[in-house]
Amino acid sequence: MSVLSGKKIVLGISGGIAAYKTATLVRLFIKAGAHVQVIMTPASKDFVTPLTLSTLSKNPVHSTFYNEDDENAQWNNHVELGLWADFMLIAPATANTLSKMANGNCDNLLIATYLSAKCLVYFAPAMDLDMYKHPSTLASFRALKQFGNIMIPAENGELASGLSGEGRMAEPENIVAFLEKDIESKLPLKGKKILITAGPTYEALDPVRYIGNHSTGKMGFDIAESAANNGAEVILISGPTHLSSKNSSVKIVRVTSSQEMYEACHSYYESVDVAVCAAAVADYKPKNIATQKIKKSEAAFTIELEKTKDILASLGQLKKNQYLIGFALETENEIENAIAKIQKKNLNLIVLNSLQDEGAGFGKETNKVTFISKDLSIEPMPLKSKEEVATDIINKIIAHYEIATKK
Repeated sequence: MSVLSGKKIVLGISGGIAAYKTATLVRLFIKAGAHVQVIMTPASKDFVTPLTLSTLSKNPVHSTFYNEDDENAQWNNHVELGLWADFMLIAPATANTLSKMANGNCDNLLIATYLSAKCLVYFAPAMDLDMYKHPSTLASFRALKQFGNIMIPAENGELASGLSGEGRMAEPENIVAFLEKDIESKLPLKGKKILITAGPTYEALDPVRYIGNHSTGKMGFDIAESAANNGAEVILISGPTHLSSKNSSVKIVRVTSSQEMYEACHSYYESVDVAVCAAAVADYKPKNIATQKIKKSEAAFTIELEKTKDILASLGQLKKNQYLIGFALETENEIENAIAKIQKKNLNLIVLNSLQDEGAGFGKETNKVTFISKDLSIEPMPLKSKEEVATDIINKIIAHYEIATKK
């Protein structure tokens, strides 16, 4: 899955021949899973039609502050567009538009949105080779870089003038690759390796029956997606579940029993920076597993159980520099039991679930958690979707490393 998936992009198009390439650029953004709003300068409509771009982006195209042909038309709010975007890309960025950006010459909707944007701004210059090297253009490049804008360098090739040289706008595929690489390099968990457990475990009684629980694995999978979207390399050890991940940064290790999950966790733990144990691992398993299907013969049937290995406690004992997060699902004395687990299992953070809370527990799309840290600070959270809870957990990890970096 592309790092652009889910990103909100404002694409600004100025009036150069390279504007024809923006149809392909929009298509690539949409294919990557991004949301795109297009702003065109009036001159750019001579090179590519708003209808084409609105069809591809699935959004109306903006080019003026309001529709002069409709006296009841609403104002196209440049401030709102600038605040909506995760990042803004101006491509092609002509010499004229670059000069306006550098000097704040706000005479069209595109420049007004650029000056209002709070997000990161990329620009892809496109012009003839002599214009590209002209001192005024070079001054615009320097000014925009000083503002914190990021330049996607022009490429060498045939130009509209018939000459060949530097000044050709980067090809759409290369622009997308540039953005993905740059965004990935800025992700807060880039370079971190995170182990996550998810789902139930099934403890066999015989070849066809098992003891299990109602965990779907959704919470753990959502945490894995959020971690990967923030740049982490993820090892997701999952018990039986129908869920999967399309993110190439998530490696899924499928297991069935608590013993298999124990072995998988220990095989990876030493190499990871963070471990998040969100799986609902069985506390007990049958002491003896029948080799043949148990027949229904007696009116009563007794199963002797024995404790499974405590994965979280064992990782706490082995912990060196890992940031270790556990989950606690409680039905009574929730805070006291969770605090005891933090101390007993040497955790940095525990995520407490209570089955007393409506909307929390197995098989739900929502969850209501309380974060309790090693220093025993308690942070109750409102009912949220599991995706939002996953984001909160990952933000705790990010905050941990931000604090560590400042020390």
